[in-house]
Amino acid sequence: MGDAHQPRDTVDRPGYLIKKAQAALNAQMTRALHEYGVTLTQFAVLTALAEEPGLSNAELARRAFITPQSMNENLRDLEQRGWAIRSRHPTHGRILQAELTDGGRETLQACDAAVTVVEQRMLTGLDTGQQRQLASALRACIAALTP
Repeated sequence: MGDAHQPRDTVDRPGYLIKKAQAALNAQMTRALHEYGVTLTQFAVLTALAEEPGLSNAELARRAFITPQSMNENLRDLEQRGWAIRSRHPTHGRILQAELTDGGRETLQACDAAVTVVEQRMLTGLDTGQQRQLASALRACIAALTP
């Protein structure tokens, strides 16, 4: 028989390692955000609205990697908590734009500090140069797989 392709050990596969790192990071972030009653998705929404106020439901859904229907539920919850408000787009009446309230900004600030502690702990074994290399390598991987 010819040289048959031998599968790589799972533990050495980049996809497996990225997924395992993501799962560990998500678990720790979830734990850190629980203290504030915030989910990972809500944290992503609050962060996106802080960076770019006025995003629509569809734009927020893309940023948070969820469906527009799920985003609508998340935004309703954020509104009920007093962390976000939605208003009609000035020229596209069917589009609602979301913005953070002062309470939303305060919540995000506390959550961001908690998440930063988790991220710093994740990077503890890497020096500054290695941290930059990791970020650069991950951006290159994303670019290579993004159409």
